[in-house]
Amino acid sequence: MDSNDEICNNLPDLKKNANIQKLDPSLRILRRTRSLNAPSPFQQFGPCGRIMKNSAMVMQIQDPASQRLTWYKPPLAVLVIKKVRDSTVLPPFVQLVEWLIQEKNMVVWVESAVLEDPLLLEDKRFHKIKDKLVTFKDGKDDLTDRIDFIVCLGGDGTLLYASLLFQKSVPPVMAFHLGSLGFLTPFQFDNFQEQVTNVLEGHAALTLRSRLRCMIVRKSAKMDYDYLPMLENIHGSHDGSTNILVLNEVVIDRGPSPYLSNIDLFLDGKHITSVQGDGLIVSTPTGSTAYAVAAGASMIHPSVPAIMVTPICPHSLSFRPIVVPAGVELKISISPDSRNTAWVSFDGRNRQELLHGDSLRVTTSIYPVPSICAQDQISDWFDSLAECLHWNVRKRQKCLDELSDLTGSGSEDTLDELVVDGH
Repeated sequence: MDSNDEICNNLPDLKKNANIQKLDPSLRILRRTRSLNAPSPFQQFGPCGRIMKNSAMVMQIQDPASQRLTWYKPPLAVLVIKKVRDSTVLPPFVQLVEWLIQEKNMVVWVESAVLEDPLLLEDKRFHKIKDKLVTFKDGKDDLTDRIDFIVCLGGDGTLLYASLLFQKSVPPVMAFHLGSLGFLTPFQFDNFQEQVTNVLEGHAALTLRSRLRCMIVRKSAKMDYDYLPMLENIHGSHDGSTNILVLNEVVIDRGPSPYLSNIDLFLDGKHITSVQGDGLIVSTPTGSTAYAVAAGASMIHPSVPAIMVTPICPHSLSFRPIVVPAGVELKISISPDSRNTAWVSFDGRNRQELLHGDSLRVTTSIYPVPSICAQDQISDWFDSLAECLHWNVRKRQKCLDELSDLTGSGSEDTLDELVVDGH
């Protein structure tokens, strides 16, 4: 029996526990999703000590160094996502789609808007394959269990869009750098045939990029949310709430108000601090090199199991970014005495107002984005730091051989002069 079956069988007990908690808060049972992209720790310590077994454990992922892509059956359906409103991406897009259909005999999915692109319609090669493409509409068609493999052509935004399309399990994503920044797109398009073939044959490393499950609970909602984190496998959304997965970050800011944000931050139900400033960024390790790093946060490798909390222009010199364990639940709400409301956005989308009495719940999702590496986890990440952010780039200090005029006879003469002058 897998974890989904266990959750389904235990639904009556979960609802019963929720009803008991309403009658007696002291019986409250804390349940939260756990998805740690790290080796499972050794369970026993010395002759007697060991970690208590946790029945809420939903998912374990092996050592990141050994995460390799494998197919239990040949992939047949591929989703190709291209950067919108960029004419330079069109020739590579047509070349790739034509090759996948004719050489690899794959079923190629594209967004329906692609077929309406006037520049593509002028391409004679595209007309030959247009009728063979399978289309979908964002927000209307469910792609769950229909796609085996994703190819992104563009910048980092294409990978974020792929993450948005799949709010549960995500197929492996291969991202080609044809955009502006390309921090999350390690592949070059020059020899795409060889690289895609290697991936289709299962010769690739994976980086499991954790996502955050964000849920807005409105004041008017009448549901008991204590047991909802356990139901992520079953329910994507709930009445009176907004439930969405993000790959980079969720941002809470003051919006158009001239006043400081006044936000209360809780961790696993305990009040941690109040944020007074322009707002707060809650990010994944993948998102640590995006908005968070611009706000002064550290950069974290995407395989590190963590959630980063970064204030935006805090009105306090001592409020520094913090890193908390993956799997904890953060609750963010407007302080009762706040002069204004707040606004929240998810990976730069779905911006909406957070009113007094509403709360935002954030925790690690059990559905990461399996990003295919061009080389390996370490090389890809540090190459991106160097090429995209110019990390630790500076002029080299000259060696001593080039400074002989300062360290040779000149310094000895100076020393002799000092001795003579000083008798």
